[in-house]
Amino acid sequence: MMKKYLLVLLVSILVLTGCSSGSEKGNDKKIETLTVFFIPSRDSKEIIAKTEPLKGLIKTELAKDGYEVGNVNIQVSPNYEAAGEALDAGQAHIGFIPASTYAMYSQDGNIDVALAASRDGLNKDFVEAKEWNDGEATLPVEEQVTFYRSLIYAGTSAKGRELADKVNAGMKLTWDDLNSASWCHSNTTSSAGYVYPSLWLADQFEGKMISDLANKVEVTGYPDTAARLATGQCDVGVGYADIRRDFETNWTTEWNQENIWKQTDVIGVTDKIMNDTISISNKLVDADLKKALQRSFIEIAKTDEGKEAISIYNHTGYKEVTDADYDSSRKVLDMLKNKQ
Repeated sequence: MMKKYLLVLLVSILVLTGCSSGSEKGNDKKIETLTVFFIPSRDSKEIIAKTEPLKGLIKTELAKDGYEVGNVNIQVSPNYEAAGEALDAGQAHIGFIPASTYAMYSQDGNIDVALAASRDGLNKDFVEAKEWNDGEATLPVEEQVTFYRSLIYAGTSAKGRELADKVNAGMKLTWDDLNSASWCHSNTTSSAGYVYPSLWLADQFEGKMISDLANKVEVTGYPDTAARLATGQCDVGVGYADIRRDFETNWTTEWNQENIWKQTDVIGVTDKIMNDTISISNKLVDADLKKALQRSFIEIAKTDEGKEAISIYNHTGYKEVTDADYDSSRKVLDMLKNKQ
């Protein structure tokens, strides 16, 4: 009798276990809320409005791989670090973050890179600063590139014009020239707004970086940098090439200036910077979902609606990359860390 009872109990346990296992496996592809973080390189309200179509596009594409997504939650982080921390802590599935932010927050293995952005190239891509300064707009070209540069811009102030005149005359700037100017920069993990401009300074001036400048202010984002260059609050600002394309209208309508291409000049050009990433949290995204997300975003970028949504970051497509592609970015951060 006891043997019969134990046999019935064992069979019951196996049946229940089998049902439980099947149910959990079935739920692997059910995602109640998929959270996506964007960085604040533009006005947060503008980013939210522009990327709204991604919610439906992501759900539709993931459904092709069998994923049922209830809701896509798009957020703009208050700064670059917050986006990296959200992925690291498993508070976001996906983050649109720069290479340097990925390099900083991926070292403990909680974050992985899924894709790198491709974008239209520019009709100007010069190593010499003065070659950018023809007074004409920088324009996109059809050729896709996987890199961009950071530029050091001189603004409308008297000091800014003094530095620009010197560069355009073919003269080399000194450390005293730059150290006597007021600088606008982004936070320390921003590739174009801090990291690569610091390396440019280090290459030019025996290891000196933005942290060594006497007059510097950390701004909230590139709109703030552009505004301060227009009003003369900063003599020098740093940002991606070519930031002026995105603020040409603001220059005249909001900041009461005449022509951004004639009133600003490039005084420094950095090395190539690897494009932004679409990174994922390993705490929330397994290998299968990562693969599905890679395919989904590549396909989304081919649609008219998708192209319009990702244009907020000047992205035009995505390509698969690996963590090893960002080893050089980690070396950059190590150099900066040793300097501080």
